[in-house]
Amino acid sequence: MAKKILVTSALPYANGPLHVGHIAGAYLPADIYVRYQRLRKRDIVYICATDEHGVPITITAEKEGITPEEVVERYHSMIKDSFERFGMSFDHFSATHRQIHHKTSQEFFLKLYEKGYVDKQEIQQMFCVTCDRFLPDRYIEGVCPVCNSDGARGDQCEKCGRWLSPEEIINPKCKICGSTPEMRASTHWFLRLDKFQDQLAAWLDSKPGWKDNVRKFCEEWFKAGLKPRAITRDIDWGIPVPLDEAKGKVLYVWFDAPIGYVSATKEWAEKIGEPEKWKEYWQNPDCELVHFIGKDNIVFHAMVWPAQLMGQDNYVLPTDIPANEFLNLENEKISTSRNFAVWLHEALDEFPADYLRYYLTVIAPERADSNFVWDEFQNRVNGEFADIFGNLVNRSLTFVKRFSAGKIPPLKNVRAEDQAIFDEIKATKDKMTDAIEHYQFKRAMAEWMNLARVGNQYFQKSAPWDLQKTDPDACATVLHVCSLLVKNLAVLGAPFVPFTAQKTWETLGLEGSVHTQNWDDIGNYTLEAGHPIADKWGILVGKVDDKAIQRQKEKLGVLLASGKQGQKQEQSAISYPEIKPLISIDEFARVDLRAGKVLEAEKVKKSKKLIKMRIDIGSEQRTILAGIAQHYEPEQLIGKTVIVVVNLEPAKLMGQESQGMVLAGVYGDSLSVTAFEKGDVPPGATVR
Repeated sequence: MAKKILVTSALPYANGPLHVGHIAGAYLPADIYVRYQRLRKRDIVYICATDEHGVPITITAEKEGITPEEVVERYHSMIKDSFERFGMSFDHFSATHRQIHHKTSQEFFLKLYEKGYVDKQEIQQMFCVTCDRFLPDRYIEGVCPVCNSDGARGDQCEKCGRWLSPEEIINPKCKICGSTPEMRASTHWFLRLDKFQDQLAAWLDSKPGWKDNVRKFCEEWFKAGLKPRAITRDIDWGIPVPLDEAKGKVLYVWFDAPIGYVSATKEWAEKIGEPEKWKEYWQNPDCELVHFIGKDNIVFHAMVWPAQLMGQDNYVLPTDIPANEFLNLENEKISTSRNFAVWLHEALDEFPADYLRYYLTVIAPERADSNFVWDEFQNRVNGEFADIFGNLVNRSLTFVKRFSAGKIPPLKNVRAEDQAIFDEIKATKDKMTDAIEHYQFKRAMAEWMNLARVGNQYFQKSAPWDLQKTDPDACATVLHVCSLLVKNLAVLGAPFVPFTAQKTWETLGLEGSVHTQNWDDIGNYTLEAGHPIADKWGILVGKVDDKAIQRQKEKLGVLLASGKQGQKQEQSAISYPEIKPLISIDEFARVDLRAGKVLEAEKVKKSKKLIKMRIDIGSEQRTILAGIAQHYEPEQLIGKTVIVVVNLEPAKLMGQESQGMVLAGVYGDSLSVTAFEKGDVPPGATVR
């Protein structure tokens, strides 16, 4: 029996539109993973919903003079539409302000209550005399007691990520009126997280392969000791606490939101006419449960939510929680309050979804915060997605149309260089499989693009325009190989750039959907000689022009300009090293500099700085170690051209021999080693 997989993405909050930071953190990685698993023909269900309770929604409703229902309906529709345009492939997208969710959340609460995991306590709570009401934690702002940052909320500091209680906030103020609240007694119900600490710690110890950011975050909390946490609030908007003595109280949003994964799965099961099918995933010990989240949700998904599940009967616990770091924008933190963000619905009005999907994948904040830069977006789309992949598809099929009347030519005598492409396809599939299974989507995308790059080199070196005149059979073989390569690339790229992959599939004249193919068939595909490709096709991947990028920069307005100005001031303050003594031209001539292509790259174990690379310098391949791990992920280097000092004596670094040196440009805290980004300089070229 095929294993079952249940995948969720953190529920987007129905209080505003989506921005690219949301997408890079919890949604695009999950969609790639799910689409890949479907190609593997695995039993997988992908669930999500909008999170529709909580104080920010009531604040928005009060400011606009409308009901909370109107707020969540507006943003649920907007978010759902943006997801659809972006190509998200949820099996079901629900909402938490639905009866099925209210009922499921109340059942969760009662089960925990019956088992003795929920206590009632009278506590001192902040009360705003001016507003005449108890203040939920998000109505309270002040200084964080941990990092001393201003603007910390009563539940969490966004600056340091620390989970807080309102009474910990220094200099608290009411978010509505700005007055200082006073403390008054109120009764609430608490989840006894302390009773789950040993069980949670043992469970976490059984997950050695989890991301370090998840494990370390939890370990810090365990050291401090888990404490009971209030799961009710004094607010009108939310799920009523199902106890007679708790009239007027609602379940706190952090308690009910993750239960939305369960209620949405129940709703999905009802929708497909099998109302009990949700149990095959949530109450099946053989089901893998994977939560895709951003790092700001680690505490809830790795400790609180598992405790809630442990307090139920027969629920599975998360198999993995691949949490991503944050995405910044133009070297600044994304700020929705300042409107400093790239809003997804607006970006989709300007660019095809796959342009955004490609760029957000190659800069994915998988192990560290990353940076969305509009100029880099343009360069990566134009220089890679269009010039490498799009160019390969277009030139290959254009030649099929020109030299073979639009029909796939026969595969005749297969030369070593032809077979090398077939071998490269299978090798790439294996590398991408390993990367995706380990949630390393950036590395997988780099392997995909590198295969397209190899295809362009094969096409250029084979020169079918000449072979057509001198050796028609060899020309036919080259075009057949290129067409097969395009077919394989379409399936390999389907999880990442689904719209482009389908268009590529159709351009080849293939029927059906690329998304129903079998991942295991990659490398074994065939094309019948005489198979007709499409009569006409447009530009597969167009170029992003300067005007489009300028419009996006203008949207960021003064904030972007001020950010750039601050960056310039920071750069002007850089201390440049003193220029070294002059050398003669003869002394310089002794240094042998060559262009080298990075074939492989990996981090050196037990080293925070070193990356080990296998570099093609034309006449041979060299193993070179460079202290650049704090500036590059290994997968970012594969396929790049660098400048190598090839006549430097070998050196031992961390017990490994480095056979040369990669040159780098160092500017302040920045460093760059790549050169000749268009790839028009072959390995071995002399640098002078």
